[in-house]
Amino acid sequence: MQMSLGEVLRLTLFGTSHGPRVGAYLEGVPPGIKLDFDAIQSQMDNRKPGGRYASKRQEPDNVELLSGVTDSTTNGETIEISISNSDVRSKDYSFLPNQPRPGHQDMVMMKKTDGKADLRGGGTSSARLTAPIVAAAAIISPIIAKLGIEVNAHVSAIGNVKSKPIAQCPEKWQNVDCQLIRCQDPEAAVDMIKLVEDHRMNLDSVGSEVELQISDMPMGIGEPWFDGIEPYLARAMMSIPAARGVEFGEGFAAIEMKGSEHNNPWGGSKDNPVMLGEKPDGALAGLSTGSDFFCKVAFKPPSSIPQEQVTLNLATNEQEPLTVKGRHDPVLAPRAVAVVEAMAKFAVADLALRGGFYSE
Repeated sequence: MQMSLGEVLRLTLFGTSHGPRVGAYLEGVPPGIKLDFDAIQSQMDNRKPGGRYASKRQEPDNVELLSGVTDSTTNGETIEISISNSDVRSKDYSFLPNQPRPGHQDMVMMKKTDGKADLRGGGTSSARLTAPIVAAAAIISPIIAKLGIEVNAHVSAIGNVKSKPIAQCPEKWQNVDCQLIRCQDPEAAVDMIKLVEDHRMNLDSVGSEVELQISDMPMGIGEPWFDGIEPYLARAMMSIPAARGVEFGEGFAAIEMKGSEHNNPWGGSKDNPVMLGEKPDGALAGLSTGSDFFCKVAFKPPSSIPQEQVTLNLATNEQEPLTVKGRHDPVLAPRAVAVVEAMAKFAVADLALRGGFYSE
């Protein structure tokens, strides 16, 4: 099975949720990038489980770079990223493979691999493999920084509780509630926490959404057609486990708009053109415009819930009750914020390198 993304920058994932480690091969990183290992660990801490609204699986997520780095500086060779799985509890999956979980990949992966896949914790499809994605993005963050690009995401909705648009929120976390639920809107954060707690008390889970803002991209990042910035980011975001929808700019609200409302005029000057309007498009024909770029990613309710469900028992060929034990998230967006930011950094860095925007 191929698990790769990117062209000039190329990321290939490996490992399983309950194997000895997860990791990635990161190719195409320019030589001479000085790595800040404290900054890398900080990004890992933003993603890792163990928080109040996340799985209680305790993983330190210490990143080992086994190649491609000399004296804390990239040397142009492939970087092998390795992250140990130190808190697996495989007994929680003793019902597999006989009782594939509702909403999970157990059944389809068994059929695809003729029963040979490691299904524990989701196997190769587990969100555990987002850890090396976040590590890879942290490694290439200096490319984004050198171009002056800012990447910012937060939880914009949980269930029917929606935040203000990210551009109208205070920067980053204003209080403990905002930090815990990863929402920059202090008022919405309180209501989100209550909603998550209500679902958790009812042994259930809830859907959610992450909003992304990319600022200060140079004009022209992206390629025509299939590798335009929206198609590329759509593929990257939809590859995050449990993602169920992506929209850019006005998104589906554009259905009810007129062209005169949706179009943004150009202003500025010949040497410094600027799109005008309240929320100008961050991309046209797949190319960045220089305006802020907005994206929303919808995530389904986590499928593993401690509530009794019914599923097919392959040993008896009958539908039978199943209660999934273990440590699972009641909502996904708070942990997905770091992954959405990482995917955006990786995609933009790859397109910037392809387009000649970055020089060593």
